[in-house]
Amino acid sequence: MKFGAHMPTSGGVWKALERGVTVGCDIVQIFVKNNMQWFGKPPDAQALTLYANELAARKISAVFGHTGYLINLGAPACENRDKSLKSLGQELGFATEFGLPFLVMHPGAHLGQGEAVGLKQIVAGLNETFRATKDSPVRVALENTAGQGSCLGCELRHLAAIYDEVDRPERLAVCLDTCHLFAAGYDIRTPKGWDAAIDEVDSLLGLDQVVAFHLNDSKAEYGSRVDRHEHIGKGKIGKEAFRHIVNDPRFADTPGCLETPKSDDLHEDVENLETLRSLVIKPVRKKD
Repeated sequence: MKFGAHMPTSGGVWKALERGVTVGCDIVQIFVKNNMQWFGKPPDAQALTLYANELAARKISAVFGHTGYLINLGAPACENRDKSLKSLGQELGFATEFGLPFLVMHPGAHLGQGEAVGLKQIVAGLNETFRATKDSPVRVALENTAGQGSCLGCELRHLAAIYDEVDRPERLAVCLDTCHLFAAGYDIRTPKGWDAAIDEVDSLLGLDQVVAFHLNDSKAEYGSRVDRHEHIGKGKIGKEAFRHIVNDPRFADTPGCLETPKSDDLHEDVENLETLRSLVIKPVRKKD
């Protein structure tokens, strides 16, 4: 895998790339606007130029985005659902301007309507958004969830159901979060358990749809449905589990992004990246 972390964009989106290189990122995930606000200010020409220059100057192999946390396409008809649709459309527009390949998004929560209705709402919301952004190449990478509350996506079949019904499945992709898999009841601590989860992804969606991983340990127990990220090796998944995860040859070139807790100096990202890289098995060179 190509390792990196979610980077803060305070001071400008281009600053995320600068910070990423400082801590040792090969890839970087960003928010394209404030993640706790519905709408943001479009990037101006100067911001886009600074970002493009920084990207060209840095050794970053991939940059992608994550949508804001207020967006919920699974909600019933209400003001917040309307805002969710408009917010996602705006973020896809911003991502297009920055040249990002995809935005990671939690599918949504049904808020008591039930699974079937919630999934139908998500599909309808994506269809509406894709029509409104028909000229954008940016994909929405559906992220599996821990299943907390009424969140959909804790079962991989939920993601498959969205793919099966959406009008433009080519605008979709998948991001797999290790903490969420574990908390949702996929025991990825062993190679056998990891392979079982990935085999399910392959059969339901296809491995070519997996465009990124979120590499997070879990503070919560297996199958708890509680979404609490922990530093690599400090949680219930454990360091050894990440050995077979990061060495899976099927994902040798796939971004593996940390979303673990961090302080302002980002030293935790440095430590977590070092831990992940220490687990990578180096190829043995054949003697002449």
